[in-house]
Amino acid sequence: MASIKLKGDTSGELTIQAPSVAGTNTLNLPASSGTLATTAQASIGMKNLIINGDMRVAQRGTSASGITTYGYYTVDKMFTNLSLGTWTISQDTDVPSGQGFANSLKLDCTTSASLSASSQVGIDQRLEGQNLQHLKFGTANAESLTVSFWVKSNKTGTYTTEHFILDDSRSISNTFTINSADTWEKKTITVVGDTVGVIDNDNGPGMVIKIWLAAGSDWTSGTLNTSWSTRTNANVVSSSNVNIADSTSNYFNITGVQLEVGTEATPFEHRPYDMEYQRCLRYYQQEGHSLNGLAGPKTGPMGMWYSTSEVYGPIYFQTEMRAAPTISSPTVTSGYRFHRAGAATNMDNFATSFNTIDRISCYYRRASLSPTGVAGQACWTYFPEAGAKIIFDAEL
Repeated sequence: MASIKLKGDTSGELTIQAPSVAGTNTLNLPASSGTLATTAQASIGMKNLIINGDMRVAQRGTSASGITTYGYYTVDKMFTNLSLGTWTISQDTDVPSGQGFANSLKLDCTTSASLSASSQVGIDQRLEGQNLQHLKFGTANAESLTVSFWVKSNKTGTYTTEHFILDDSRSISNTFTINSADTWEKKTITVVGDTVGVIDNDNGPGMVIKIWLAAGSDWTSGTLNTSWSTRTNANVVSSSNVNIADSTSNYFNITGVQLEVGTEATPFEHRPYDMEYQRCLRYYQQEGHSLNGLAGPKTGPMGMWYSTSEVYGPIYFQTEMRAAPTISSPTVTSGYRFHRAGAATNMDNFATSFNTIDRISCYYRRASLSPTGVAGQACWTYFPEAGAKIIFDAEL
C-alpha cells in the first residue's frame, strides 16, 4: 500500500495513505493563494453566501396566485421582481434528479403580457453588507465570485444574471442559456472581484444577486455591462434576453443557488434545515394559526390587564432580527382572542408600543367587555381562526 509521509519541523507527522481497495480517488487542491487548511475551514458550514438556496423554507406558504407586483412570496429570501404579467409563485417539488434537493421555486405565467420599456420579471437575493466584508471589495485583493444554480423552463434562450453593489451603485452582468426545454440544467457564472466598489460594513443590503427573466428597453437598450462599472440601467440586461411573460405556457424553476468565493463552482452546500430556518428568521417571522407546518390554533403571548379593557404583553422573537421589524396583522376582529378568568373575548384593536430586534410590546383592546378585566391580573392571547397571524418583517 503506497503512502506519503510528511514530517513536522519539530515533532509529529502526517501520513497520506492510498486506499486498500481497487479504484481511483482524487483529491483536488483549491486553485487559490490560501493554504488547503484555511480554504477547507472556510468552506465548512458557510461557504454559500445565499440563504435558503435549496428553497426548503417557505414561512409565507407554499403557493401564491394572482401575483402582479414586487415582493416576497412563498420561498424565504427569494424576492420576486414583477411588473409584467400575472403569476402563480410556488414552492415546487420538481427538482433535478440525484442532486439532493427536495424543493425548487417556480414562477408560472397565468396571464401573458407584452414588454413595455420599464417591464421586468426576475428573482433576486439581497445580502447584508456585514456578511460580505471577507470579499475585500474596493481593494486590490478583491475576491472573485462564482454563482451556480439549477434551472428548468419551457422557454429556451438567453437569460441574464447581475451582481449589483448597492452602496456604490456598481454592477456586472453575464448571460446564460437554457438549451433544452423542460430539462434541468446547471449553470455556472464567475465574476472577478470589484477593486473599486466598496460594500459598507452594516446590516443594510450590500449586494444583490439578480436573475433577469424579462426586461424592457429601459434595461436592454445599451451595451451589456460585462465588467464592473457604475450601474446604468440600459446596460444591465442582454438585448437577447427572453420574455418569460409572453405566454401562459411559460414557467421557470430554480434551485440549488450557491454564491461562493473563488473561480470554481463546488458541490452545493446542503446545510441542516434548522440552521437555514434560523437564518431566515433573522428577516421574517410570524405568530399565529396554522403556520410553519403546524396545523390548528396557537397560543400567543402572555399579558397583563392594564385597564378593564386593555391588555399589554411582550412577544419575544425566535431569534434576533436584522433590524426592528415592520409589524402587520392581516386579521384582527375575529382572529385574535384574549382569555381571562372565566371568559374569552375577541379583540378589536392590535398595536405595538415599541419594537426592537429581539422583542415587541403588544397592545390589545376590546372597546366593550362584559365582564370586564381586572387591572393587574394576568391573561393570555390565542389565535383561534385560520389566517390569524402577526407578521414581523425585517427583510432587506
